[in-house]
Amino acid sequence: MNIPNALTLFRVILVPVFVLVFYMPGKWSGMAAGVIFTLASITDWLDGYLARKLNQSTPLGAFLDPVADKLMVAVALVLLVSIHASPWFALMCAIIICREIVVSALREWMAELGKRTTVAVSYIGKIKTTMQMVAIIVLLVAHKNSAWLEMLGFVLLVVAALLTLWSMIIYLKAAWSELMAKPGQ
Repeated sequence: MNIPNALTLFRVILVPVFVLVFYMPGKWSGMAAGVIFTLASITDWLDGYLARKLNQSTPLGAFLDPVADKLMVAVALVLLVSIHASPWFALMCAIIICREIVVSALREWMAELGKRTTVAVSYIGKIKTTMQMVAIIVLLVAHKNSAWLEMLGFVLLVVAALLTLWSMIIYLKAAWSELMAKPGQ
């Protein structure tokens, strides 16, 4: 166990805490959930930075880091859909969650072919992740607190969903020749 892996495990442990805080009564619950999600987002960046800086990358960390990220984001989006009962909001969240599943499966499949680097994390993927995190934080903080902040969160979520589609297209395009290869090639 090293510091980067401990931070990643901490993110996983934060998921049920995040859910419980989100559903606590009172105006402060949205703000508190936003703080927890922000802490998780910061540890996401920090564990990767420390793993590289301290040369502490491990197979456990390589597996668990993307899982922890997707767990927190998917749970946050599901919680937000539960309070924003709109087909458009649900569609934006579904786009984000579905993209994560498609790209994760694509990366796993490409790794089996020995071509994982073909679909390595791209710059647009990093921008997409940042926009998702910011949109989710704004929406959490706005919950029960601010209508204009909520509107900003909706706009940011639409931008995040568009970036999500764009990044998925980039990854699929990079793997397209493998996806369309005839059996045995």
